[in-house]
Amino acid sequence: NRLLYLSYVKPGAGGLGTLAVARGRYEDDRLSNVEEIFHAYAHGNGSERSSMWGGRLAFDGEGYLFITLGDRQWPSVGDLEQHPAQQLFNHNGTTLRIHDDGRVPADNPFVGQGDARPEIWTYGHRNAQGLAIHPETGEAWLNEHGPQGGDEVNRLVPGGNYGWPVVGFGVNYRSGSAIHAGTRAEGMEMPTHVWVPSIGVSGMLFYGGAAFPEWRGDIVVGGMSGQRLVRLHVDGVVIDREEVLLQNVGRIRDVAESPEGHLYLAIDGGTRWEDGPPTKILRVEPAGSR
Repeated sequence: NRLLYLSYVKPGAGGLGTLAVARGRYEDDRLSNVEEIFHAYAHGNGSERSSMWGGRLAFDGEGYLFITLGDRQWPSVGDLEQHPAQQLFNHNGTTLRIHDDGRVPADNPFVGQGDARPEIWTYGHRNAQGLAIHPETGEAWLNEHGPQGGDEVNRLVPGGNYGWPVVGFGVNYRSGSAIHAGTRAEGMEMPTHVWVPSIGVSGMLFYGGAAFPEWRGDIVVGGMSGQRLVRLHVDGVVIDREEVLLQNVGRIRDVAESPEGHLYLAIDGGTRWEDGPPTKILRVEPAGSR
């Protein structure tokens, strides 16, 4: 329908902002009738570096729009069950599900539940940076940054609590001290796959093209700190092996698939906090195809 959807950080009070989603009609190389359809109730921790916005978007086969929200870097100390990512009255550390015009689906898991935000599909996430829809089941899968260690891939179940920061596989930056009491707890979903140490997960997709037929149905995911492109073999709901496809090509920020089945990689030239020089878009195709 030529509607293009964008997520972005919307300015807010004191120079801090929140995540928003807008759409506009893309015709004649321009956007028109741009309108905001959603903005998050996901406050930062007061620091000017309170980032971890999330902002990945994906449509499923039924036309629902999924949106990821990061935890906004609230400290993981004290009573971890009171952390914003464990609360339903805000959007911190959640995945959302809405109609394409911003309305809330009536069958979302927390609709009508007290002070819970009705857009929430899952919660207990740290900072999801990849989001994709399984081509056979239609389920949303995502990856998310752990702290120092503990990047995850998660298969989303409606209403699921994915544990951050109560459980996890990472430790505190620099000190290496423990954050979690353990890696699992009753009522919290276990990840489908974990990286320890972290690779700095980024964009991901379920591959479905003809260029690499042996990859069909598998997950392809980028890594920033690991500077690698990884394929995860998916067997039903299980990831049973991992293959590094490329390494040391730069901090991969996103991956996309062309109609021919080639992969395109967006490279981030910056550091954790600062932008770098302009970077290239890389194309991955079968050896000997040119």
